[in-house]
Amino acid sequence: MKIGTPKEIFEGEARVAMTPDSALQLQKLGYDCVIETGAGALAGFSDASYKDAGVEVVKTAAALWKAADIVAKVRQPEAVELKRLTEGKTLISFFNPAANEAGMEAAKKTGANVIAMEMVPRISRAQKMDALSSMANIAGYRAVIEAGNNFGRFFTGQITAAGKVPPAKVLVVGAGVAGLAAIGTSTSLGAITYAFDVRPEVAEQVESMGAEFVYLDFEEEQQDGAATGGYASVSSPEFREAQLAKFRELAPEVDIVITTALIPNREAPELWTEDMVAAMKPGSVIVDLAAEKGGNCKLTVPDEKIVTKNGVTIIGYTDFPSRMATQASTLYATNIRHMMTDLTPEKDGQINHDMEDDVIRGATVTFNHEITFPPPPPKVQAIAAKPKETAPVQTAEEKRAAEVAAFKAQTRNQVTLLAVGGALLLGVGLVAPASFMQHFIVFVLAVFVGFQVIWNVSHSLHTPLMAVTNAISSIIILGALMQIGSGSFLVILLAALSIFMAGINIFGGFMVTRRMLAMFQKS
Repeated sequence: MKIGTPKEIFEGEARVAMTPDSALQLQKLGYDCVIETGAGALAGFSDASYKDAGVEVVKTAAALWKAADIVAKVRQPEAVELKRLTEGKTLISFFNPAANEAGMEAAKKTGANVIAMEMVPRISRAQKMDALSSMANIAGYRAVIEAGNNFGRFFTGQITAAGKVPPAKVLVVGAGVAGLAAIGTSTSLGAITYAFDVRPEVAEQVESMGAEFVYLDFEEEQQDGAATGGYASVSSPEFREAQLAKFRELAPEVDIVITTALIPNREAPELWTEDMVAAMKPGSVIVDLAAEKGGNCKLTVPDEKIVTKNGVTIIGYTDFPSRMATQASTLYATNIRHMMTDLTPEKDGQINHDMEDDVIRGATVTFNHEITFPPPPPKVQAIAAKPKETAPVQTAEEKRAAEVAAFKAQTRNQVTLLAVGGALLLGVGLVAPASFMQHFIVFVLAVFVGFQVIWNVSHSLHTPLMAVTNAISSIIILGALMQIGSGSFLVILLAALSIFMAGINIFGGFMVTRRMLAMFQKS
């Protein structure tokens, strides 16, 4: 069977669904690859690079659609493309089935099978095919770059001879894939970053990336993430009012707002109102990643950049992934390739459209003259992190009392261990000869000193030079050095052998540590 990729006809779309590298992988699955001439040009992939990868290059879209048994593309197919579908042909693409009933009806009539990449269920096994996450990751990164391009100051704070530059304050609304990518980029550029999400369980992820999570003084029971495929669910009116009040409080303080909030199969919720825009400082920037679904900002104009009367720039571009076409094409083509791997379990170049498979069934919107959208819930639910039970806040007196109690317990344990050790040492001394006791005391002291030295070092500082095996070697060497002057030939021999073998381990630790440090040195 042949898998082909046409040139995207959507205005301004620069991505391509097949790269030379992905074509090589598809050929290993037994497929012949074909591409329309110029399809990868805007993404930086020439026809020559496809030919070198063994891909057949055809001159027209009509020839491509006729030759290919499987067509992989990026954008939702337009009417002229849907007319080229035929019986048994498989289309893999973004399809927007919730708002594309006409497209599904057209595919149903022709008998073509359609797999919508945005419908891939969010379960662990399908992460490698999750094109929404791949594109959202790029969009989140690019949103910060676009914001910086339109922001008149540094992101990071600076103190120079010419004066002090305060750091930018960035608010990211929505901590999904795009939001987390924006947070990571913003914090890495040195901005003070705040993030909000209706799911409080993502606070830990936000804070681990160096941002501050914005909490609401409002409790609402959220729908289980497993039931919503890992997405946020619709909030109550009361929660929404509390949310908007918090944003109004933050609006005069932040310099950049990046909104990413979307709910599957719905218009984007309005979160940044006109009065919030008016409250922002001149020169501030809003980047609305939900512009294609209506926008999170009231004043967003899809595919345009506008400047309000008070000097706030609002960016409503809907093609952020396409603005990084090479990277976006590489990731999307990899998602397609993984989907084809699941569709070709025998690696024989023949599609096995298994409707019992959670991933394939979930992504299929038409199959054998039937519309199969919406799909049933997957048998394996999406895994959502459960919110941690928050510990009660302790007062200063309670903390002090807890510390005192812990100190007393530790002291009792140490006294008990010393008493037991002393009793054992006394017992051994009563029955053992004096010569044995001399060596035994050295051994006990070596163990004690070695334990105290090594176990009081933080685990994060352990290296091959400061590890448990070296602790043992240090104990051996310390004891052996004290015994090597003994009059007994056997004791001297054993001590010398101990020093030699333990020394190999310690010097080896030095060598490995030195090599590790050399890896971080700049050439």
